[in-house]
Amino acid sequence: MAKLALKGGRPVREKPFPSWPVYGEEELEALKEVLESGVWGVGGNKKAEFEKRFAEYHRVKYGVAVTNGTAALEISLRAAGIPAGSSVIMPAYTFMATATAAIYANLVPKFVDIDPDTYTIDPSAVEAAITEDVKAIIPVHIAGCPADMEKINSIAEKYNLVVVEDACQAWGAEWNGRKVGSYGDLAAFSFQSSKNITSGEGGIILTDNRKLYETAWSYSNCGRSMEGAWYEHFIPGTNCRITEFQAAILLAQLSRLPEQSEIREDRARYLTSLLSKIDGVTPLKRPEKATKHAYHLYIFKYSSEAFGGLSREKFREALVAEGIPCSLGYTPLYRAPAFQNLKRIPFIPKSISEKMDYSEVSLPNTERACYKEALWFTQRMLLGSREDMEDIVAAIEKIKENVDELL
Repeated sequence: MAKLALKGGRPVREKPFPSWPVYGEEELEALKEVLESGVWGVGGNKKAEFEKRFAEYHRVKYGVAVTNGTAALEISLRAAGIPAGSSVIMPAYTFMATATAAIYANLVPKFVDIDPDTYTIDPSAVEAAITEDVKAIIPVHIAGCPADMEKINSIAEKYNLVVVEDACQAWGAEWNGRKVGSYGDLAAFSFQSSKNITSGEGGIILTDNRKLYETAWSYSNCGRSMEGAWYEHFIPGTNCRITEFQAAILLAQLSRLPEQSEIREDRARYLTSLLSKIDGVTPLKRPEKATKHAYHLYIFKYSSEAFGGLSREKFREALVAEGIPCSLGYTPLYRAPAFQNLKRIPFIPKSISEKMDYSEVSLPNTERACYKEALWFTQRMLLGSREDMEDIVAAIEKIKENVDELL
């Protein structure tokens, strides 16, 4: 009789992991306050309060709350004044918004490889990719693990490059005791529905530079000036303001973040200690200087050889059948259809699109992660109990012990 759930056996786990988002009376009261105020957008005080509190939480002077993380990245790049047609170094192991934000800012994504142990951008690959046309770096704090910002900033200073942190998965994460979002010239965060702090959609730009702050504010607010009249527009900006409802929810969500972050870190450490004992399963390395990890995702590496040749895809299918939600994650951005057809996109000037030919790009660590190794658990799973973490391990061990049923 089959033991694996995929073959008809009883699954390890039949109860769900914690649901997301988490909300309560705080969010309801905040929404009610905005509703009854009659000020749902411009003129309210929730947006400004959230910008101030989120910036303070990350030990940064200024925040500009916007519609989403993608807009936060694009506006950051525009505010930095990077010349059109310049190249921006970034990893290919990231969500597509990292690259599309650059494209919409008339910049050219230049993909480099990741560290095979952490999946964050490899600083040595960054420096090797610098040419005269490179004007900026976008390090991505993937899964909530901080990139090596000391090395990135050292490279940026050496070559006079702008640094825009993609912190869209890294609220409260720290590198060497310093919050992410405080290292770059600007930083972008996301509050999309899956994120560790959420208002369904939303984002924010952080910076310590007053001029960059005012420029980002203007780009997000129809090109207005902070001191100018309502119908004075000084740059060709757009409307990327969040609503008072979103800001109210985010204020309540931000109050939950410290405790939830501690729970995620505790569960992740416990899960790592258990998974590290299983041959063929390797949790991503947490760098010593990653003093806080946001754990938007928990990523581990799978070895098919240790499971008798069972494919990663079949292993994931079996794990899901055992009641453990799991994802294969990204594909390399340069292999995505969107980045293979850029010469046919009419709004991209030909002089720029001609520089975006990724047909010959091949990054071995990125491709190994995308096609062979990486498997993801989402942040909501880490809000469960230690017993929930033990269920994850039990399911993996069960698959390994009964792998012949799948081969």
